[in-house]
Amino acid sequence: MTQWERLQQLDTVYSQRAFDLYNRDEFPMEVRHYLAHWIEGQDWERASRDSSQAAFLFQVLLENLDNQFSRFAQEKDSFLLQRNFRRYKQNFQVSNFLSDISAMLDAADILCSALIDEELVDWKRRQQKSCIGAPDDTSLEHLEKWFTQIIECMFQLQKFLQKLDELVGKMTYDNDPILVRKPPLKSRVDTLLTHLIKSSFVVETQPSMPQGRGPLVLRTNVQFSVKVRLLYKVSELNHVMKVTVSVNKFRKFNVLGTLSKALNMAESMNGGMVADFRHLVSPSSSCMFINLVLCFVQLSLSVTEELHRITFQTQFDYQGLSVPLETSSLPVVVVSNSSQQQSAWASVLWFNMLCSDPKNVKFFETSPAATWPQFGEMLSWQFLSCGKRGLDSDQLETLAIKLFGKQQSYDSCKISWTKFSKENLPDTNFTLWVWLDGILTLVKLYLSDLWSDGSIMGFVSKGKERLLLKKKQNGTFLLRFSESIKDGGITFSWVQYANDGTPSVQTVKPFTSTDLKQIALPDILCNFRIMVAENIPVNPLCYLYPNTPKDQAFGKYYSEKTGDPPSFSDAGDDDLLLQVFEKSPMLSSSTTDDDMLNSILDSDSECTVPDAFPPTAPHTSPSCLQHNFSESPLDIFADALSPDIDVNVTLHEFINSPNILNGINLRMLPEESDDFVLDSGLIQDLGYPNIPLTP
Repeated sequence: MTQWERLQQLDTVYSQRAFDLYNRDEFPMEVRHYLAHWIEGQDWERASRDSSQAAFLFQVLLENLDNQFSRFAQEKDSFLLQRNFRRYKQNFQVSNFLSDISAMLDAADILCSALIDEELVDWKRRQQKSCIGAPDDTSLEHLEKWFTQIIECMFQLQKFLQKLDELVGKMTYDNDPILVRKPPLKSRVDTLLTHLIKSSFVVETQPSMPQGRGPLVLRTNVQFSVKVRLLYKVSELNHVMKVTVSVNKFRKFNVLGTLSKALNMAESMNGGMVADFRHLVSPSSSCMFINLVLCFVQLSLSVTEELHRITFQTQFDYQGLSVPLETSSLPVVVVSNSSQQQSAWASVLWFNMLCSDPKNVKFFETSPAATWPQFGEMLSWQFLSCGKRGLDSDQLETLAIKLFGKQQSYDSCKISWTKFSKENLPDTNFTLWVWLDGILTLVKLYLSDLWSDGSIMGFVSKGKERLLLKKKQNGTFLLRFSESIKDGGITFSWVQYANDGTPSVQTVKPFTSTDLKQIALPDILCNFRIMVAENIPVNPLCYLYPNTPKDQAFGKYYSEKTGDPPSFSDAGDDDLLLQVFEKSPMLSSSTTDDDMLNSILDSDSECTVPDAFPPTAPHTSPSCLQHNFSESPLDIFADALSPDIDVNVTLHEFINSPNILNGINLRMLPEESDDFVLDSGLIQDLGYPNIPLTP
């Protein structure tokens, strides 16, 4: 006896409770009655845990309903049951289909949340950071693929629900599950589609000028470009999606140029739907600017702290769904002349470093401070953009010490917007940002290769510089940025040893863009000379810190004519040494007074004049000066006095002789202390002027 048969034998009170369970269309009593043997023979507990087993039993249930329907068709008095069983099967199928759609929408909700609230947000943040130099991937291919697939699935569901409408139009009945459950499902599909399509309209390339300081800095009356993209790759679209552009009304700007463009695939590299605005111009604002200036003075905001958003709008109509689309650029700074671009770029850096809300155009009214990890990372991105290499931990620590003093940890240290861009550095007339930007410009224009390959130490304190060099062999040098040059300067220091083995560090005055525009730094290092006893020119630079031979480090950057002396003319004796190295002039004691010497040397070096090199002893001499020669090159001059000898040719041979130092008795200058300063009156007696004029 089946459970169903025993249930029918219960008292009326109890049996009625059981019958009430089957008094709804979810599982009719007739189905329970006629399929009792099959139903009670299945493992429903397992089916509740195993979706594949549940799907299998559902299909068998439908087959059993068909079989029972066939049996009723053969019985004369079973017409009503036959009709009911056909309806039961249809209800099961429809309910199952609607349940599947509901489950798909539940999964789609989760997927859309991950796509829009996580992946898209992460991409926008990566794009924001990439605008200020971060090496983040801003490709949209994966997002476009995901958006397209999910949106296509939603449109398919929309079509299935429309088919159910056709089914209802042919036949319906009381408590039809289609009439009850379809409307909320359609509403969910439309909501998801609308949300997805609105989110898929993005700014692919942020506004920028062709020769601008960086993205998001625009100048009035100068063209700029910006590109928007629809991440849904529509297979077929029966209308043109016109995109219009406008600027927010924080300050009045009229954008000139093509203000409306159609989304199309022709301007995309990979077939995406894009609109590329390439010739937009922001003209100067009209008389309203005067009123706004008064307002800004009250808010203590400068023009370069005003943030503006460029907005794009279009309309999406497809398969009965109409969605207005709008997206905006990251905040831009609009300036009226090139002198404001440096400050404008500082604002762009600060905003995009700290704020992830692109709608916050009033950010600088209460600008937050940056933590050192945030600030250091942003600075590293700037050097990575300009010179293909970021800042290492030692360089960052040097900057941190400069800003905060020596600390156990700098993670909790903060720097304010005012300290970054408005307050002058101690003992200078320029801000931290102006100093850093000058160095970045120098690296970008003249030092990118040297910075990229790690030849420039860059940021190192003078104290640490001397500590590092004094542990190295004679002639070891390093390159660092000047701390006193507003527009960026680079200098080099080297170590040399006295007779007693005492080291001293010498530094030349920094080279600026004016100098490097005339001669590249590698050529300066190659041709650099100081004058030792007997007015002999010597290059004291032998090893790039820590121990790389100079020519190995910089040889690949030397110009073809580096080190080649020019042909001599009728110049007098006092001018000869000034002409020998055309790209790195030298001074001798016969041509230089005390004031000129002091103008050449960096006042921060340990001595006003560098000490002479010691004799070629193993513990004091650089290896680049250790050579054994059988004959002194000075013997050349004995023959040079002959009237048959061309003096210019002889001097050329002398300067290029590899034996130039052999037999020369270098007179030494004892160093009394690291702070020893040579009396200028001794300069002429020593016959030892020193340093090159900067080119």
